[in-house]
Amino acid sequence: MTAVFILIGVLLQLFTATTGIGVNYGMTADNLPPPSVVANFLKTQTIFDSVKLFDANPDVLRAFANTGISVSVTIGNGDIPGLTNTVTARRWVADHISPFHPQTKIKYICVGTEVLFSKNDVWINNLVPAMRSLHYALNKAGFQDIKVTSAHALNIFRRDTIPSLMRFMVGYDQSFFAPLLQFHQRTKSPFMVNPYPYFSPDITRRLNYALFKPNSGIYDKYTKKNYTNMFDSILDSTYTAMKALGYGNVEIAIGETGWPTQGDATSPFATMENAISYNGHVIKEIVSGKGTPLMPNRTFETYMFALFNENQKPGPLVEKYWGMFNPDLTPIYDVGLLRRGQSAPTPATPAPSSSKNFCVPKVDVSNTQLQSNLDYACGQEGIDCTPIQPGGACYEPNTLRAHAAFAMNTYYRTKGESYFSCDFAGTGQITTVDPSYPNCRFV
Repeated sequence: MTAVFILIGVLLQLFTATTGIGVNYGMTADNLPPPSVVANFLKTQTIFDSVKLFDANPDVLRAFANTGISVSVTIGNGDIPGLTNTVTARRWVADHISPFHPQTKIKYICVGTEVLFSKNDVWINNLVPAMRSLHYALNKAGFQDIKVTSAHALNIFRRDTIPSLMRFMVGYDQSFFAPLLQFHQRTKSPFMVNPYPYFSPDITRRLNYALFKPNSGIYDKYTKKNYTNMFDSILDSTYTAMKALGYGNVEIAIGETGWPTQGDATSPFATMENAISYNGHVIKEIVSGKGTPLMPNRTFETYMFALFNENQKPGPLVEKYWGMFNPDLTPIYDVGLLRRGQSAPTPATPAPSSSKNFCVPKVDVSNTQLQSNLDYACGQEGIDCTPIQPGGACYEPNTLRAHAAFAMNTYYRTKGESYFSCDFAGTGQITTVDPSYPNCRFV
């Protein structure tokens, strides 16, 4: 954890102005602040100079008017086939772009999201024609400054191999990627990818490699380059596959990348510490402009995922916990995203219930980990665990979970109530529900 705080210190020194770092602004939640509040917060208090939306919500577009923040809008996969018709495309631009641009600085239209991952042939086959049609519609409307692109998941490669041998999937390389990259080359728009080392199939074996932590690295014997993190490897793999088709000069943008802070038993690597390590190093690398082994000194426009946790997202629990800011706009963790000299904002509304936060174990924590948390917390200087000793006010119920919860909360309270002090290797969670019970107060 010491290394994490050193990293944060370095990042705070780097971020003195806008940095080319953007953020994905998802809204599948029922507890988020109004778009106007979000827009003002991003403009005045963060290093983000761009946002990426997952739709073309007019309320959000209006909120970002005259902020100077670049906005990317997204068209749903289901709308792709219809947009191959130029009349439909021109109508879409008239409805969703013309009322807002240039007051709202719309930079990209992202046509669909990870269409190859969908395995829907209708969407896949119509993607490039739809992009061409929208580019034509934008030009007819006089919007030459808005580019058309589409974000791709990393199922686009044939197999996992060293970067110099990476190629696009057989059957899609010439039929899909060649015309797509030709479009990007002709329109000077970026090829957008969504690199997520968290979803690597062998993440258990290569966790340090994914998190930029010390590891032996992967040596590419053909280029004589050594890769010490998965992020660089993914970018160079993308570049190599593009170059093999003759489009190595097309810019690469990162549409989404991030790391979750919480999950259930099926997501053991979704922890606060891992999110800090991955996101902090990615931001540092992008801001430094050092590039990758095959693309030195090259910058990559990057949109971090995500601005907020989204409590209404479907799927496993981990899908809800990718956010970097709370709904009250305080940082969930600190990797230097606030502008230098800015402090975290004061919450706009009082905390619910007891107006206090409490640190308790997650529901699926094993007895072994509970015992480890209990031993660790009670072994620290200044932590009073006498209430859970025999005869103490919190001894009953005499269960490992109850005792561990008391000890973890006492540690959390003593250590300043930061998110770090409730991490406990990813097994602690902060709640506003007071776990106190008669005769035992969690203070």
